[in-house]
Amino acid sequence: MIALTLDRIAEITQARLGPSARPEAVVDGPVVVDSRQVRPGSLFVALGGDRADGHDFADAAVAAGAAAVLGSRPVAAPELLADGGDAEVVAALGRLARHVAGRLTGADIVGVTGSSGKTTTKDMLAQVLGGLGPTIAPPGSFNNEIGHPLTVLRADAATRFIVLEVAARGIGHIAHLCEIAPPRIGVVLNVGSAHMGEFGGRDAIARAKGELVEALPAAADGGVAVLNADDDAVRGMAPRTAARVVTYGTAADADVRAADVRLDTAGRPAFTLHVGGASAEVRLALVGVHQVHNALAVAAVAAEFGMGAEAIAAALGAAGPVSRWRMEVTELDDGVTVVNDAYNANPESMAAALRTLAVLAAQRRSIAVLGYMAELGGEARAEHEAVGRLAAETGVATLVIVGEDAAPIADGARGAPGWDGEVLRVSDAAEAAAVLRGRLRPKDVVMVKGSRVAGLEHVAERLVSGEAAQ
Repeated sequence: MIALTLDRIAEITQARLGPSARPEAVVDGPVVVDSRQVRPGSLFVALGGDRADGHDFADAAVAAGAAAVLGSRPVAAPELLADGGDAEVVAALGRLARHVAGRLTGADIVGVTGSSGKTTTKDMLAQVLGGLGPTIAPPGSFNNEIGHPLTVLRADAATRFIVLEVAARGIGHIAHLCEIAPPRIGVVLNVGSAHMGEFGGRDAIARAKGELVEALPAAADGGVAVLNADDDAVRGMAPRTAARVVTYGTAADADVRAADVRLDTAGRPAFTLHVGGASAEVRLALVGVHQVHNALAVAAVAAEFGMGAEAIAAALGAAGPVSRWRMEVTELDDGVTVVNDAYNANPESMAAALRTLAVLAAQRRSIAVLGYMAELGGEARAEHEAVGRLAAETGVATLVIVGEDAAPIADGARGAPGWDGEVLRVSDAAEAAAVLRGRLRPKDVVMVKGSRVAGLEHVAERLVSGEAAQ
């Protein structure tokens, strides 16, 4: 973080200095919400939390070298007090990040949003831009009103790129995050069914995602909106921005385009990249045909920073998986392949995962362990049934359905014409792992996917550790 004194931070955050805080003390270390991550010079942000109150760890944070604690109730440590509970502490954190972002005149901020693929695209983009200069990006899906400012506050004067994943739980959320860290380049990946229940429909989701392009500077000031030409809802955001629009996709008129897309036997895509009047062959290390669009979005941003087609292709090919439980492929000693895609699920990502499973399995037996897709509202039953039908159509041999809420997946599969596969119903991840014990054969391909509430990553972890085979 850029070094700031406590009295300056108090002014920026609109917080009060506590009696033991020294106004001239300097914060020049990371800003953290976990006392275990404190380093000398840190600012420790104390939040109430559901399971633990950060204020109770103030002493430990200071003992580890924190210069001060930002919280909402008095503690026996140098502190900055924000009246109004956690909400005001989070607001103060946002004000501090906004100030620091304004000081980073040598850094470009890139925001990435979409219903699916945000984290993988963010990870890939950070790796590609990292070859051009120091780059900051959030770990995992650190993309809300807490993770967003904490990521910005990791930057310093040497930072060249800040890549941010921008998520929304409702209208206005993305606009708020863009106020904290104003992006110059905004990437919109897709508008899908994720959070349909919260938003009330796809049009509302598109309205929320489009807040990113509305926040960009005008074209004359360097603003660039990178839009998916193959998604009508995303392409339709062009009139909502004053930034210059760059499109990507497989469409013939896309500015950055993929042609001759194919998958190898391990499910890794290859394609011909067309960008800036040049072309190059790309071979990705990531799994799934859906990675092609993610890679094209990254290519479009990289081209804006002067990278040519060959350099982009090489950087994309070198980019590997970073965040866990997203198409994480593990080959076991007995030849069983485990695909852990359990971080989250929505209808579009379920479809992409099932199609990838079909490619990976080829002539092998495929098993899909599927859980509930949350936040689909009134469309939940129909969308789960559609997943079941697709599982049958793509040749899944055995479906393990986890939890009562996911039951319509089984109904959809059983109703698919000509499918003679097996359906197993289980209550939770532990029972799913137990059901697989003794059923797996060498060379089987097992994919695990569901919303976070299902915790299906534990099924994959037990398979990989060998616990399910005991």
